[in-house]
Amino acid sequence: MKIKKIAILTSGGDAPGMNAVIRAITRYSLAKNVEVIGIMHGFTGLRTGDYFSMNLRTVSDIIHRGGTILYSSRDLMFKTEEGVGEAAEFCRKEKIDAVISIGGDGTLKGAQCLAKAGINSVFIPATIDNDVACSEYSIGYDTAMNTAMEMVDKLRDTAQSHEKCSVVEVMGRNCGDIAVRTGIAVGATAIIVPEHEYNLDEDIIKRIKYTQKMGKRHFIVIVAEGCEKTSQIAKKISEETGIQARCTILGHVQRGGSPTLRDRVIASTMGCYAINDVILKSRVNRAVALSCNKVVDYDIGDALKFKKCFDEKLYSNALEISI
Repeated sequence: MKIKKIAILTSGGDAPGMNAVIRAITRYSLAKNVEVIGIMHGFTGLRTGDYFSMNLRTVSDIIHRGGTILYSSRDLMFKTEEGVGEAAEFCRKEKIDAVISIGGDGTLKGAQCLAKAGINSVFIPATIDNDVACSEYSIGYDTAMNTAMEMVDKLRDTAQSHEKCSVVEVMGRNCGDIAVRTGIAVGATAIIVPEHEYNLDEDIIKRIKYTQKMGKRHFIVIVAEGCEKTSQIAKKISEETGIQARCTILGHVQRGGSPTLRDRVIASTMGCYAINDVILKSRVNRAVALSCNKVVDYDIGDALKFKKCFDEKLYSNALEISI
């Protein structure tokens, strides 16, 4: 199959590095004489025909920028047969040979819906939560962790000066990867993740009291969002230990900012791979992923069957060295 025209879209939560992958896809495609169009606002734009033609200058000076120049959305209509049908009809009308969707798990499911509707589809993982099961790494993850670490380091200065406890909520509703690695990096006393049930008294209060006896005077507790309200944890710590505890929710600040070197390089590598090793070889309906630090690809249907593996060893190490 001769590929003449492709479309790119970003969907779901934005992630640092999305612009880097858009840039790589666009420039590699144009170098191979493949026309590129950018779809605005994710799958919504694919349904409504909101797009523009992309050229070399369209993607100039964006590799260092967070967010996505194509904007993003979560389109409830795309979960319906009617919505998918509208998108497929647009692709056929515009003679689009393949659609590259960049995002998280929801985007992967959207890409599969396109494939089932007869539209050649390629998926690239980009989500700060790092919860796309088929890939050991998602674009934006490294930047989000570094942002979280930097923010907690600043909070530590205040906690240390006033001998307080900072309870910090990081993103990762169903995935504790950010919490574990940030917790290790900042020397957290306790780390709460969704992959493990926890007991507030045993896993937090008892650890704080023990380290108090060992001479520690300030504390950091890292909590993945969705585990429990950080305000309740902070209140319990204050009541049981006598230490003034404050909660801080980092929130969407973790999604923003200039992507790190790692995110820029991986994004660029995945973008080039999607064109050279998948689309130009007529290998469509694929999910690009990172496995053993190498870029690979899977059938989209198979990619959705993967189960996310939590790094139990790393979590165990974090608890051992946090006392």
